[in-house]
Amino acid sequence: MSTYVNVLIVVGVTLVAIGALYVIGRAVSVSSNTLEVLPFQSGWAPREHALSRFHARWYPMTLVFLAFDVEMLFMYPWAVVVAQMGFEAVIEMFVFLGVLLAGVVWAWREGAFRWV
Repeated sequence: MSTYVNVLIVVGVTLVAIGALYVIGRAVSVSSNTLEVLPFQSGWAPREHALSRFHARWYPMTLVFLAFDVEMLFMYPWAVVVAQMGFEAVIEMFVFLGVLLAGVVWAWREGAFRWV
């Protein structure tokens, strides 16, 4: 079999699986008209639409969070190899953390951490 035939088989099986899951989801759903059903919020009536936009003040805080989240992606493998790499790895990590700290100081000066 050709490589393209294998790829087409995988794509076909994937599309059939997605279609089957969609049909099963519609068949077992409580209400098929999802636009008229209110979101569940612990029994309280919602005060705003579920797809409402967030205020712009949340976006800088989100970017700072993502920066530190990505930092952890770099720190886990570093923790595994730091004993093998030696003192240079420690210096590199402190430089990396210094760059992140500079970003936090900049965000603080710009007012990203002010809530109101």
